[in-house]
Amino acid sequence: MAETQQADDTKQAARAERRAAKLAKEIGSFAKEHGGAEGQIAYIGERGARIALVGQDGEWGNLVAPSVAIAEEAVKKAGIETHEEFDGDFAAKVKTGRYEWTRMAGIQIGGPKNT
Repeated sequence: MAETQQADDTKQAARAERRAAKLAKEIGSFAKEHGGAEGQIAYIGERGARIALVGQDGEWGNLVAPSVAIAEEAVKKAGIETHEEFDGDFAAKVKTGRYEWTRMAGIQIGGPKNT
């Protein structure tokens, strides 16, 4: 019984390592495309953790990891700086365009439709 549990633990650890490596590769690609990147990890419940990325050019994106531990390992492997909070100077780096402003306004009652 102990051997079965150990084998399951080994498989789960290997799966987590592969997932972290895949996320690190995606983070690295984003960083390369946008002149570097910074990130922030946020726990999002049972779904796992969100890795918010902001490129040096102001472009941004999100990835979802199955857990905070895997997200932390991924950003560590990718070698990007992370922030505790998505606020202040870090949030100010995000470049928003017409799409985002239209989308945000479109969800308000009486706001323009997002067409």
